[in-house]
Amino acid sequence: MKSRCIGFLITLCLSAAFPAWGQSIIQGAPAPSAPVQGVPPSPSAPIQPGSQNGGDFSNVTNPDPATMVPKETIIVKGAWSSASDSKTPMPEGNTLAKNVFTNEYFGLSYVLPPDFVQKYTPPPPSETGNYVLAQMSRPDTYRGEARGTIVFTAQDMFFTPLPATNARQVVNYTKNHLAADYQVELKPTQTTIGGAPFTFFAYWSPVAELHWYVLGTQIRCHTVEIILMNRDPKTLEELVRDLNTKLKLPAENGGTGGGSVPVCIKDYATGENVLERVEPVLTQRRYNAIPVRIIIDKEGKLKHLHFLSAFPEQEKAISDALKQWKFKAYERDGKRLEVETGIMFGAVPTKVAATTADKATD
Repeated sequence: MKSRCIGFLITLCLSAAFPAWGQSIIQGAPAPSAPVQGVPPSPSAPIQPGSQNGGDFSNVTNPDPATMVPKETIIVKGAWSSASDSKTPMPEGNTLAKNVFTNEYFGLSYVLPPDFVQKYTPPPPSETGNYVLAQMSRPDTYRGEARGTIVFTAQDMFFTPLPATNARQVVNYTKNHLAADYQVELKPTQTTIGGAPFTFFAYWSPVAELHWYVLGTQIRCHTVEIILMNRDPKTLEELVRDLNTKLKLPAENGGTGGGSVPVCIKDYATGENVLERVEPVLTQRRYNAIPVRIIIDKEGKLKHLHFLSAFPEQEKAISDALKQWKFKAYERDGKRLEVETGIMFGAVPTKVAATTADKATD
């Protein structure tokens, strides 16, 4: 799981960087394939200093993207996360202040161990609802051996392609699909941390001499995992014990809702629950998945829209349509409650088929 989450983080970071670099024109590189001023350039013709072939640096001699592009600026923005308002907490709404990691949406907080810091801002969620909420590690200046990392992730169970419906099944899937280089140290087992149920699983790499401890729980429509990695198992054991005092969890963390927390109901925005519906008109074929998490108020009206991944024009078209939808109000025990659910537009990601091992651990 650790290697999968880090690989996901690196992939997202690179995918966010590539569009910007893709627009840069470097001296000596092939000319762009798109026509400039109606004349298709030769694909083998190099860009000459001071030439008028277009692009970001067409009038610059010996262009240097490092100095021409403003720092921390994205030139071309692709599919991204967004929301209909800034007041409603979102899963990616993390803060780290005074050595305390906090996520208001999940209602959790964690006091970082001594010397641990977060060096990088987490990427946006993936189109399958996978979040890297935080990645903490000891800085490069740390001289001890037990450097390690602490990663908080979340998987939106509305959009997961995995054959899983809860945290226990997500953790079991990780165990069942470890690469051959990894070995199980402790099979998934149930435990309690801070009064909440967790599924605990441990594995290691004999080649790299690294150990991973994975703890998964269900919080508000998501499987939240805490992934601890270190060379020293004793350090990992201490980190797990410290979770009982350093990790604070919400009173409600099973998706049942109530109070200020909506009820999690998968596929609620379908069938007879939708009283009025307007289909969005997507004018451009981008072939991407567009997962949208919504909150429906007690009157059956759309309260909040959260796009996990969408292009700007897709966001506008879908928002304009969804704002005209009306839903059947949800009632439980004679009381109306808000509902949190998900809708997938665009291309639907391929589901992962369950293996015999996965079915055996359901």
